[in-house]
Amino acid sequence: MQDAIIYKNTKVFFSVEGKGNAVVLLHGFLENSTMWNAVVEVLSKNNKVICIDLLGHGKTECLGYIHTMELMAEAVEAVLQHLKIRRAVFVGHSLGGYVALAFAEKNPDNVKGLCLMNSTTRADDEVRVDLRNRAIEAVKTNYKSLVRMSITNLFRPKNRSIYKEEIKQAKKEALQTPLQGYIAAQQGMKIRNDREVLLHFSPYKKMFILGKKDPVLNYNDLLDQVKNTEVELVEFPDGHMSHIENKEALIAILKRFVKEA
Repeated sequence: MQDAIIYKNTKVFFSVEGKGNAVVLLHGFLENSTMWNAVVEVLSKNNKVICIDLLGHGKTECLGYIHTMELMAEAVEAVLQHLKIRRAVFVGHSLGGYVALAFAEKNPDNVKGLCLMNSTTRADDEVRVDLRNRAIEAVKTNYKSLVRMSITNLFRPKNRSIYKEEIKQAKKEALQTPLQGYIAAQQGMKIRNDREVLLHFSPYKKMFILGKKDPVLNYNDLLDQVKNTEVELVEFPDGHMSHIENKEALIAILKRFVKEA
């Protein structure tokens, strides 16, 4: 069951399940905390699992017209302060990874472990910024079609028929994201800072989970980021949606990561 706090006159929704060490799960763009349902079911048996709807996603309201990673991280920080949680393991999917990095940069002592799932530490390049700008313009006139297409394109092509029902549900959840939330997140992602340095100099346990056929992120670029670091690398053979395309393996890996962090 979700609860909410007020952060800068904005309702931020979250849920807490289980008892034990704190684990914070941060969803991706056009997702919400329901993406973690299967993960929560397992991790909450031995941990206190906090799922947060990021600004402009799920039930959480929008806060202005640009949701920077720093602003989203501050909202996460406000939830954790409300819950009196000082240290936690963070798992961020895609956009959630960017937010987790922003949180970790500002609050390194509050991080026990950091798992970036289908995410990257690097800032957008010019090509990606251009794609975001075009998406922002297109979504203003063709919202539903663009959102549905965006979700489909996150999966490895051969998986699009295998996970037909899961994709249908993911699209349904994505369409709950308001237009303002879509644009504000895109605006924030395209100006986010490069935080690759955290992989090299942060003291907590770190993990990268990537898909070899991820249509959003460059596989070789991700491998380059973890080179000469102590970051644990987990590779799946599929796309951007590891929580669906590799669900059972992902849950087992996260369970171990949380226990070791």
